[in-house]
Amino acid sequence: MTLTQTQAPEAPRVDAGEIRDVLEYYWAQGWTDGLPVVPVTESSLAAFLATVERDPEEVLFTMTHLNRSLTVRSAAINAALAGCRPEYFPVVVAAWEAIAKEPHPRRGIWQSTTGTAPFLVVNGPIRGEIELNSAGNIFGSGFRANATIGRAIRLACINVFGLHPHKLDQATQGTPAKYTAVIGENEEQSPWAPLHVEHGHAADESVVTAFVIRSVVHIEARHTMDPAQLALDFADTIRRTGSLIHEYTSALLVLVPEHAEVFARAGWSKDDLRDFVFAHATRSRAELAAVGKDALSNRSRWRLPSSHPDSTPDTASSSADPDLVSVLSHPTSVQIVVAGADNAGVSAIVEVFTLNPPRDTPYSDSRIGG
Repeated sequence: MTLTQTQAPEAPRVDAGEIRDVLEYYWAQGWTDGLPVVPVTESSLAAFLATVERDPEEVLFTMTHLNRSLTVRSAAINAALAGCRPEYFPVVVAAWEAIAKEPHPRRGIWQSTTGTAPFLVVNGPIRGEIELNSAGNIFGSGFRANATIGRAIRLACINVFGLHPHKLDQATQGTPAKYTAVIGENEEQSPWAPLHVEHGHAADESVVTAFVIRSVVHIEARHTMDPAQLALDFADTIRRTGSLIHEYTSALLVLVPEHAEVFARAGWSKDDLRDFVFAHATRSRAELAAVGKDALSNRSRWRLPSSHPDSTPDTASSSADPDLVSVLSHPTSVQIVVAGADNAGVSAIVEVFTLNPPRDTPYSDSRIGG
């Protein structure tokens, strides 16, 4: 059914004015992300807590520098506020466990001027059980599980850790991912092992993988069936100078099934694609100097002009040419998932924020119900 301008959706008979009063009260307390939230009662909260065998006071995540911790109960409150169904809550708990394994959120990266946000990839049977979208409009709206699970994380950031914009959240511009950013992997249309299997989980396990991201960049590549041409398009996006802010650059390559099949039909594995992207994600020293990123801070390792008093020479170079600087520290700096619809050649690079040393994977995962 499509609503016309003159129709109003039918709903249970309740006092709409009272509902608006409650929503305005929640807004006045600062408990929202700018959008209306779902009022929470003890009885509705009990339905969420019943889906996990956890002590409600168990701590899932701590920001020591803020002296604040998230418990199972507070995670459930914010999941309910976000509009989650109770059966989504095990995914939310696993998401927080994955986030807790990643070093940067607990050190305050979500407060950074860079404007980072949490990003989740869900694998396994849970995707079908809760109707989590993995095929078509994956970064867009329309699917309750995707929208509300990510929102549950953001609301807890606000309500538990106090990460309100213009206050503890000092993002200069931020990203739409600060509302919600959750996708499922389209395992059914992938020619390769999915992300969770690739990293040691059984295919029938449900897993949440957490990343810290800055942005999502789409690549229009409907023009070629040549895997090398396609991979060069991805490498060019990863190596753009605007993304090179630190010594370690990482990326999550989200391939649509059509692009994954281009590589698979040519006999490329995920590791083949990683190795190719790593080898071709380079910039010349002259190109880096032109944008003032030809040296590194000797304290933070952020890129600086060589004339900066805090700079130290960038000695990283491509093995093929000493005049070329490798953007990536190792092939594992590129993670690969297959997601989206099989209807056009449009993939994406998710720019992952990591300060990890070489060969550390820029993500953390947790088994749902584990």
